[in-house]
Amino acid sequence: MKILQINASYKPAYTYGGPTMSVAKLSEQLVHAGCVVEVFTTTANGATELSVQPNNKTLVDGVEVTYFKRLSKDHTHFSPALLIKLWQEVPNFELVHIHAWWNLVSVFSALIALIKKTPVLISPRGTLSSYSFKNKNGFVKNLMHNLLGKCLLNRSYLHATSDAEQKALAILIKPKMVFDIPNFVKIAPLLPRYMELDKPILKLLFLSRIEEKKGLDILINALPALRIPYHLTIAGSGDESYIDLLKNIARYNLSSPNITWIGFQNETKFDILRNHHLLILPSYDENFGNVVIESLSVGTPVLISEHVGLADYVVKNNFGWLCQTITQSVSDRINNIAVNQMEHITHIRHTAPAIIHNDFDDDKLIKKYMEMYRQIINHG
Repeated sequence: MKILQINASYKPAYTYGGPTMSVAKLSEQLVHAGCVVEVFTTTANGATELSVQPNNKTLVDGVEVTYFKRLSKDHTHFSPALLIKLWQEVPNFELVHIHAWWNLVSVFSALIALIKKTPVLISPRGTLSSYSFKNKNGFVKNLMHNLLGKCLLNRSYLHATSDAEQKALAILIKPKMVFDIPNFVKIAPLLPRYMELDKPILKLLFLSRIEEKKGLDILINALPALRIPYHLTIAGSGDESYIDLLKNIARYNLSSPNITWIGFQNETKFDILRNHHLLILPSYDENFGNVVIESLSVGTPVLISEHVGLADYVVKNNFGWLCQTITQSVSDRINNIAVNQMEHITHIRHTAPAIIHNDFDDDKLIKKYMEMYRQIINHG
C-alpha cells in the first residue's frame, strides 16, 4: 500500500500535543509493517516555525516527511505550497489519510484528493464534536461546514478513535464508512514491579496542553474544598495569558502554595506520571485522551470527566474514576479517593500496566489500521 498522511503539524512540533505524536507513531508503524508512507505537513510550531528545510523530503525516524511553509501563523495553517504539491502528487497514492479538521490544510487537501478521485480517510481527532462547533469561531465553523465541509466529509471515509467519537460523528454526517480504532500511543516500558509512593500527601497531576477545553480551571477551583493534604503538579504549556489567568485563580483561592507548574514535559513524562498517585483530566471535550493511556501504562490511576473518549474504557477496567465538569464533582471525587480508595490505587498500580500493554500493543493496532486501509482502497 502507498499511503499519504496529511497533518498540519508533525514532530518535533510537540506543542500540539497528542494528535501530532499519534500521527507520527502511526506513520512509523506503517513503514515498519512494509507500507510506503509519505507525510505532507507544514512548518507549524505554535506561533513559530520549525527549524527544518521546507519543500524537501526529510527522513524523520524512518518516515519520508515534507514540510511546507505556511502563510498564516494561526490555526488555519494555510500552505499553498503543500496544496500545489498535493495536486501534482496525489494520483501516485492509493489513499490519502487526513488528520484533524477546521484548518485549510485539511479541508483543501480533502477537496483536491476527491477531485483527483483518490480515496480520502479523515481522522477528525475531536474537531467535529458538538463542543468544537460551539466553542471558538463557532459561526465560521458552521458556515464552512454547510458550504463545503459536510459535502467533503460525506464523500470521505471517517476514522474515530473511540466509541464516543463515533457516535458523535454519526449524528453530524453520513460518510461512506466509519471505522473505530484507538490512537497509537507511546507507552512506558513494562517494569517488573510497580513503584511504591509515600501516602502522607496525595500527589495529584495534570499533564496536558493548557487550554480551555482541558478543564484545568475546574480542577484549580476545586482545590480549596479538599479536606486532605495534597500537592498538585501541572505539566504542560499553552497560551501565556490563559496560564496567567489560571495562576491568578490559584492565588485568589489560596491554593498556590500547593501547586507546582513545571511546563511542557516530554522525555521525563513517564517518570513524572509514575511519581504521582492520581492523574486528573476534567476535560470539557476529549475524543480520546492519550495521556490517560500513558498514565495507566505506568500504573497511575486516572480521574477523568465523563466527556473524555476513554471514559467507558476506564470504567470497564476499573482503572479510575469519572467526574462531571463542575467544581464540586471534582473535589468530592478527590476527597473520596483519598479517604476510601487508596487501596484501590495500589491495586491499579499493580494491574493496569500489563493490561494496557496488551490492549495497546503496536502489532495488534497496526493490523487494524492496515485492514481499514485495505477496505477503503478496495471499496474506493
